[in-house]
Amino acid sequence: MMKQRTKNMIDTIIAVIIAAIFLFPMYWIIISSLKSDTEIFAQVQTWFPKEIHWENYIDQFQNKSNTANIFVQFKNSWIIAIGSMVLSLVLSIPAGYGLSRFKIPGKKPILMIFLTTQMLPCSLVLTPLFLIYNKAGLLNTYLAPILATATISIPFVIMVLRPIFMECPKEIEEAARIDGCNYFTAFLRVTLPICKSGIITAAAFSFIFAWNDLVYSITFNNKGDLLPMTSGIYQFLDAYGTKWNMIMAYGVIIVLPIVVLFVCLQKYIVGGLVGGAVKG
Repeated sequence: MMKQRTKNMIDTIIAVIIAAIFLFPMYWIIISSLKSDTEIFAQVQTWFPKEIHWENYIDQFQNKSNTANIFVQFKNSWIIAIGSMVLSLVLSIPAGYGLSRFKIPGKKPILMIFLTTQMLPCSLVLTPLFLIYNKAGLLNTYLAPILATATISIPFVIMVLRPIFMECPKEIEEAARIDGCNYFTAFLRVTLPICKSGIITAAAFSFIFAWNDLVYSITFNNKGDLLPMTSGIYQFLDAYGTKWNMIMAYGVIIVLPIVVLFVCLQKYIVGGLVGGAVKG
């Protein structure tokens, strides 16, 4: 018993140390956002602001420190992120289910292609996508970054959902079909609710991929009223390259929705990741 308690204590200490290492950059961003520039660049660094400067945040919303309206950028980020997430789920859920349930010729090469697409850098596909969107008249629209970010998340979502659908027992679907459901209604009413945690996990990561996008948005849109929040940092750096306290405050505002999302969906995300780790 004593050995087990000692082992648990050591594991807890190690976990706390690892968590502190990963969370330290976020802590430093937050405290830097509350400091003055003078204190940030002081020779002796402080672990907490000597004087809290809330104006670093207030100025963001009063549009004093950025060339674009933060509320417009916030709205654009939500439109792009939600649009990309919905499109990814609509296409990935049937694909992941099909790859997990049916004998499809060339299934392994298909999965390898999905894995390969995750390794391609964004810069490699920027020019082809730009030419395609230009011909299709999609430049300077919300649809261009939505489609582009969906191309990143769809392979990832399929790879996450496939093992989760494999874990769902086929016998439950067969019982639903005996009770009068067809293949589609059994999938809709039985399989999807059982795999809810995995789907929420995939949706959360798909949302994050689109929320964090910068390259696609500034490449396919040159209108200020269509740019997301990530582009605000880019513009902010151009105008105030040394105003690091303002940049940190803007960064906190961008990260905050993602933090809230993960806190609210934590139990589903953990359950989804654990459920999808059993089979591959």
